[in-house]
Amino acid sequence: MKGEEFKDDFRKALPAELVRELAQRSAWRATAAIAADVAVLVLAVSLGLAFWPNPLVLVFCIVVTGSRQHALFVIAHDAAHYLLYANRRANDIVGRLCATVQGLSMCTYRVIHRLHHNNLYGELDPDTALHGGYPRGFGYLIRKLAKDLSGLTAWKTYAYFLGGAPALNTETNVAVRPLDDTSAKLKEEARKDRNAVIVFHVAALAFFAYTGYLVQYLVLWILPLVTVVQALLRLRAIAEHGATTDFSSPLTAARTNVAPRWLEWLLFPHHVNYHIEHHLHASVPHYYLPRLHREMMARGVLEGAEVTPFALTLKKIFAERKAATTAA
Repeated sequence: MKGEEFKDDFRKALPAELVRELAQRSAWRATAAIAADVAVLVLAVSLGLAFWPNPLVLVFCIVVTGSRQHALFVIAHDAAHYLLYANRRANDIVGRLCATVQGLSMCTYRVIHRLHHNNLYGELDPDTALHGGYPRGFGYLIRKLAKDLSGLTAWKTYAYFLGGAPALNTETNVAVRPLDDTSAKLKEEARKDRNAVIVFHVAALAFFAYTGYLVQYLVLWILPLVTVVQALLRLRAIAEHGATTDFSSPLTAARTNVAPRWLEWLLFPHHVNYHIEHHLHASVPHYYLPRLHREMMARGVLEGAEVTPFALTLKKIFAERKAATTAA
């Protein structure tokens, strides 16, 4: 529908019948992915409670919990793209739940994320302020990640996901909020979802305070959100788009990171490392992205693209700054 779509990039199109096949929603695959994340979250929180307040156990649980909270955000990202379930109502209910428990508004993110996809590295891309301008040197990014892990940048993330994400005019350095192509329906859904998220978390604080588990809730759920998740979101966003030099196509303005399985689990859950593929064909759910990658490789579509081992990505984004760049 006009004002709600995520535009595929057809400059390097695959056969239409193949794309239609890969764009089919699989309810059991989506549900299995969510169930796996929730199971790990339950185990991590249960472990933390069982050994409370052992600091070593708590640190382990906070890291694991943060990694799966980040994974649930990737699920909410799929829902924002209408990719979880063929039934739109089921898609949005589950996506909103995965985002709400983290204090995020999936419907608001849908509005913002359309700008990123439909205007990649353009004036209207709201994400350029986060991943633009790299490389900036080793110390710069380390300081940013350390600040994320301290919890000092979480307010910016929540401002973004609750509707405060500006796009940046890279020439005038002036923030703009261009939603002219967004349907009134999406805007209204975003407003209602933001209010629901706020009500949910006020109620959660009251509930855990009443039951005597407020400190445990803050340490085992909120602390990972404002520390671990912030660092993972930043590092992943920069790995996906940072230190690229040709913004004319998603083949070179985005990056697919090749990483070992353990690192995919931690930093690139649910195949989100196949980022070029996602930008070229945003209609393909996460569980088909590996096959989409293979099909694109076999057809030469990814020739000259930023398909990069993660170790090389780190060298690129941590490299010393060579020219004046856009401030984050």
